[in-house]
Amino acid sequence: MDKQMMAEEIYKLAHWNGEVRMRSGATSDNYVDPYRFESDPRLMGAIAWEMSTFVPVGTQVLAGLELGGIPLVTVLSLETRLPAVFVRLKAQQYGTGRVAEGAEISGKRVCVVKDIVSTGMQVLQSVNDLRAAGANVTDVVCVIEQDPEGRRNIEAAGLRFHALFTLEELTRIGLGGEEGKPNMEE
Repeated sequence: MDKQMMAEEIYKLAHWNGEVRMRSGATSDNYVDPYRFESDPRLMGAIAWEMSTFVPVGTQVLAGLELGGIPLVTVLSLETRLPAVFVRLKAQQYGTGRVAEGAEISGKRVCVVKDIVSTGMQVLQSVNDLRAAGANVTDVVCVIEQDPEGRRNIEAAGLRFHALFTLEELTRIGLGGEEGKPNMEE
C-alpha cells in the first residue's frame, strides 16, 4: 500500500465528524480516532512498514506510549525485529511498579512510538520517565502530527520528531484535495 492510499484509508476509517475533547482539554472538530486504524490488521501492517523507515539506525529498543502506542510498537517491533517496551502514563502501585514494562532500557538507545501527537506534553513526560530509568531517547515517531505545537515542543527538547502525516495533510488527502499528496520527504 502506498502512502497516498494509506492516508485515504486512515481518513475513511478513523476520521471523526463532531466535536471531541482532547487530552489537553481543548476541543477539536477535526479528529482521527487512532483505535479505528489500530484495530485494522492490514492497515497496521502498512503503517508499521512505513514507520520502520523512521526508526534511526542504532536504535536498540522501541518504546510504545500507553495506550495508542502499545499496538503500534507491537507491530513495529515485529516489522523491525527490535524489542519493545510498553510505557505507562504513571507507574503502578503493584506488580513491578515500573513505568516501562518489557525489554530492558537502561543504557539502551530508545525510540518512542506514539499514535497521535498534539501538544507533545505526554511524550515529553514519558521521555523524562524513560531517561530516569536509564534510557537514551533521541527520536519520536508517530502516525499523525495533530498540531504543529507538538513538533515544536518535542524538537525544542532536543528530540528528533518524525510523523507519517500531519492532520492537515491527512484531511486534505481524505477529502480528495488537489494538493493532497503526502509529504514524501519525512
